[in-house]
Amino acid sequence: MASLTSIATPYPSSSQALRLKSSGNTLFSAGVRSAAMVSGHKTLKIRCTSTKPAKPAAEVDWRQKRELLLEKRVRSVDVKEAQRLQKENNFVILDVRPEAEYKAGHPPGAINVEMYRLIREWTAWDIARRLGFAFFGIFSGTEENPEFIQSIEAKLDKEAKIIVACSSAGTMKPTQNLPEGQQSRSLIAAYLLVLNGYKNVFHLEGGIYTWGKEGLPVETIEED
Repeated sequence: MASLTSIATPYPSSSQALRLKSSGNTLFSAGVRSAAMVSGHKTLKIRCTSTKPAKPAAEVDWRQKRELLLEKRVRSVDVKEAQRLQKENNFVILDVRPEAEYKAGHPPGAINVEMYRLIREWTAWDIARRLGFAFFGIFSGTEENPEFIQSIEAKLDKEAKIIVACSSAGTMKPTQNLPEGQQSRSLIAAYLLVLNGYKNVFHLEGGIYTWGKEGLPVETIEED
């Protein structure tokens, strides 16, 4: 949404950094900017058509995400129920772990779209982030995948029945130590899905770790 900012300043004034040479009531427009002379004062109206980038989903307060997940009736299912739903009801397991983890082992038939990916760009900001990670001995810093939803939309329509999975899964269930549950990559991904119109979203309780621990089948993808 475009924003409109008005700045009124006395006219004329030698201290003004920006002047508009005009007489009478004049409207000047160039692109998305306009200036108007009103009652002896210069009113500069600047319309900015660019919008601030959306806040990364991880930075949205967990309580807010949890409320939406509960409102949209996102339900957690255990690994055996997930396997049954996948086989009998055409559910898709969406593995949001990094691609390398997915290739190392995932439920058969699961598709992979990374929720977080390695930092790819080399802007000054990205270089600074890389240095920040390196300071703590982490040389594979990640960022929220800006193409996450677009990648899913290319694979699954809004009516698809999806079980979102990550490593450990998190939980929406309150406990004594965690009265609001605990967020995870899969719950953040589920939040983004319902926020973008997906209607049948479930969450894998216990994550891929529990899937393997329960002895359920796992397939791997070998690197070329």
